[in-house]
Parts: sequence; C-alpha cells; structure tokens
Amino acid sequence: MRGDRWEHDPRVVDDQALVVHLRDRGLVVLTGCGHAGVVNIVRHARRLTGVRQLHALLGGFHLTGPAFEPVIPPTVRALRDLAPRLVAPGHCTGWRAQHALAAAMPDAWAAGSSGTTHRLVPA
Repeated sequence: MRGDRWEHDPRVVDDQALVVHLRDRGLVVLTGCGHAGVVNIVRHARRLTGVRQLHALLGGFHLTGPAFEPVIPPTVRALRDLAPRLVAPGHCTGWRAQHALAAAMPDAWAAGSSGTTHRLVPA
C-alpha cells in the first residue's frame, strides 16, 4: 500500500487468507503465513467486505528473522489500533513478535499451536 493505492509487489508470489464476517462482532481473519503483511491483509479484508471491526486475527504473521524484525513495532502499533478481541499468531510470527504482541495486547493475545481451538460465536 502506497498512500491511498495498492501497488503490486512481485516478491509476494503466493498468499492466502480466510475472511469471515461474524455477525455483530466483526471480521475474523485467518492468515496462512502472512507474506503480504498481516496488517495489509486485514486492511484488504476490510476494503473487500466494507466491515471495519476486526474481531479476531489468527495464523502466521511472518515476522521472524532479521529482514522482518524491523517491522515488528509498526505492526504491533497498527494491530493495537485495530483493537481485535483475539490475536492468536502462528509459528512464523516468531518469538520476538509474539512477546511484543503479548505485551502490547495482553487481553487479546493468545498462544496458538497445532490443535488449539478458539470458539468464536456471533453476538
């Protein structure tokens, strides 16, 4: 995203996410590995659906390693501003980002791993 417009990034070859509008709660976004950037994915989901509220964000945030760790602080700030009720990052989020998210969003952050179940129900 540059300013108000999308610009294709040829380095992002494949990225998928599942977006569900949970009645009276907002969007639930389940990312794969989040190569496009988890905040970009959420913003795109909001544009596609017209739903502003983010209820839950689960999956990979791809914030591990020296190339991605510099974007941890702005990503955490942006996610905190989006105010989801649940943030459950997957393995490719990395420990530094996990700790930063847990510290910044203690009421929303939840550890996730294979087999973790989150029950999300409409209001």
